[in-house]
This record gives sequence, structure tokens and C-alpha cells, in this order.
Amino acid sequence: MSTGFPEVNLADPDLYAEGDPHAAWRTLRERAPVHWQPVSDTLGFWSVTRYADVERVLEDHASFTSEQGTLLSLLGRDDPAAGRQMAVTDPPRHDRMRAPLHRALRLRSAEAHADLIRAGVRELLPEAPPGEELTFDLSAACAQLPLVVLGPLLGLPAADRPRLVRLAMMCAAEDDPEHQLPGGPAATLERGHRELFAYFADLVRDRRRRGEPADGHGDLVDVLLAMEVDGRRLTPGEVLSNCYSLLLGASVTLAHVPPATVLELSRTGRYAHWATRPELIDGCVEEALRWASPASHFMRHARRPLDLAGVPVARGDAVVAWLGSANHDPAVFERPRVFDPSRRPNRHLAFGAGPHYCAGASIARVTLRLFFAELFARYEEIEVTGAPRRARSTFLSGITHLPVRVRPRRKEVAR
Repeated sequence: MSTGFPEVNLADPDLYAEGDPHAAWRTLRERAPVHWQPVSDTLGFWSVTRYADVERVLEDHASFTSEQGTLLSLLGRDDPAAGRQMAVTDPPRHDRMRAPLHRALRLRSAEAHADLIRAGVRELLPEAPPGEELTFDLSAACAQLPLVVLGPLLGLPAADRPRLVRLAMMCAAEDDPEHQLPGGPAATLERGHRELFAYFADLVRDRRRRGEPADGHGDLVDVLLAMEVDGRRLTPGEVLSNCYSLLLGASVTLAHVPPATVLELSRTGRYAHWATRPELIDGCVEEALRWASPASHFMRHARRPLDLAGVPVARGDAVVAWLGSANHDPAVFERPRVFDPSRRPNRHLAFGAGPHYCAGASIARVTLRLFFAELFARYEEIEVTGAPRRARSTFLSGITHLPVRVRPRRKEVAR
């Protein structure tokens, strides 16, 4: 099969670190919205770049399966977690695995830990001396944001945060030289997955040994261990899988949305304007999620021969839905390359769609709302002082380093 667009290679991680994926996506949306991307002589995938087609691929589990791998890093290989891990399991089993996580999150919501999360955010953002400017790396400050919220929810020791952040990045950005092991991407993924599962296995084992908390107010792990589905309690493996899915989802979303947002607000000189309009904080969070689209893609495989936007797709073909492209589709979003917190409606796909819609979406929204509220209250101005460093990854759309200079807001104004 010929691509017709030799200059477009969406499988190249350098495109996302040093190139312009939005230009490539725009070309494909306009000229080949369902486009065959070869990876080798025998391997390739269909790229889907329009909003409507991306939404269909993610929602239609009867036509597209998740059980052959959901990320390009597994293209051409079976996913060993298929049918056992929630992200790579299809309904109806997926729904039975997902239900206890939703119930547990309702019992241990992020809102209930808002004070702890707010305090954690304040620790991440340095406080400038009165009347003085301060420089720091905003991306480095945000790196532990996922653990600020998951720490209280899962009962994770604060001392473990740096290690968990490192392992999560090994799993989400295995091509990035900052996180890659000497053995290459495959070795990085294998090590990251193995160590994360071992960590949570130890955590679950300790909680089972300790037993149910006497006051009945344990953390999310305790709730999952005590929960029953279809008349039986979850296995330790199912509890572990839920914990792992939460950490990976939060690590991709929470750490990388704020730097992308601040970079754009600084570039356009609009930070001070939006920072003084607290009534737009909810809209700012939604627009930040659309703008950043931190999970760049999800992969599915066709269950049967089918027609996708007029293109015949064979049974077993890999189909990659590009969320970053869908969230900047002008057919759905007016002026998509303009950051607009007042945008209505804003039906972005940053959390996916369909059965695999992010289980931690409500937690992410609460955390980002608290983060931006603190950011706007603490700093009157933010200026990006150096070139951002973008992750070398086909999956994680993130900025790993963003040097900024901030001017603090007067205390009486901030309060």
C-alpha cells in the first residue's frame, strides 16, 4: 500500500519532539483522514485524524477491539495483559472490571481530599520573595502533581513519589532519551511495567495482611479490597490493575496539561488576563485539556472487515485514533488553534470516549482546577524564558522542561 504522503510519518517519535505534528495532522484531515502508515515492509496501521472518525473508533467496541494492544509501542505484538488489565479488555468483562473502580472513586473522591491536594500543589509551586522575580522549571515542578492527588487516595508514602514518577514516564515515554534505559524502548517499557506492578503488588499484599481498617475509613486500596463484584471480592490482581491504571492515567494527564497551557498563555500574552477571571476556571481546565491533549493516541484493531469513512479496513488491521488531531479539528472546534477558556461547547476527547473513557477524569478535573486556581492566585505574571523541551514519544504529548520567570501577586490580592 502506498501512503501518498511520504513526508508524513506519524510513527516517528522525533515528529513530536522536534517537528510539528499539528501540521501533519492537518494535512491528513484535509487530504487522507483515514491513512495507511507503513512501519516496515510487513507492518503498518491506519491513522484516523478527524474528530468524528476518532470518536467512532473509540466508541464502537463491537467493531474495534482493545485486546490486541492500545498503544503503538505494541504494534505487531500481543499484549500480555489482554483480558486481565482494564485498558486492554473489551466489554462486557471490561465493564465488570471498571465498575468497582467507579464505586471506589465515589467513596473516596478527590473533593474529599481537596485540602490535602491544595496543600500539595502549594508545595510544588515555589513562593517568590516579596517584590522579587523567581525562575524555575515549571515542568519539573508539575512532575509530581499526579502523586499529589493519588498519594492521599491510595495511601502512597510521599517518599515514593520520585520513583513512581520515573517509572510512569518509562511506561508512557519509552522513546524519550531522558527516561530510556540503555537497552532501548522495549527494555524501558518492560522494566517500567515490571517495577510498577511489583510496587503495587507489595502495596496490595501489605493491605491484605493488615486487614480492614478498624474505623472503616481506609484509602482507595482498602475500598477495592473490600468490594464485591458478581458476588465475589476482587482478586489481588484486579486491585493491582486498578491502581496501575489510575497511576498511568494521572501521570499522562495531570503533569503535562499545565506546562502546555502556560506556554501558550505566555506566548500570546494572555496569562494575566485569564488569571484575573476566576469565573472562567472551569472553562480554563477544559480548554487546557483540549489544547494539550496529553494522551496523543489510542490504538484499536478491526474485529471484522469494515468501511471507515469510505476506506475499506481489513479484519485484524491496526487503527490508531489521534486524539490530538481530533481535538483541533475545525469541523468541531471554531478557531481550534486559539486557546479560549470561554469556549462553548467544548466536547474534547482528551479523556477518550466510549467504554474506555478515563475512569479518573473527575479526579483530573478537580486536581487541575485546584492547580490553576493556586497558580493564578500565586503569580501575577509568568514568562517563558527558554525553549521548551518536548517528550520524544508517539503517545505522550508533553513538555518535559519549561523554564519560566514569575512575578508574585501581592498577598492581599491573592487572598
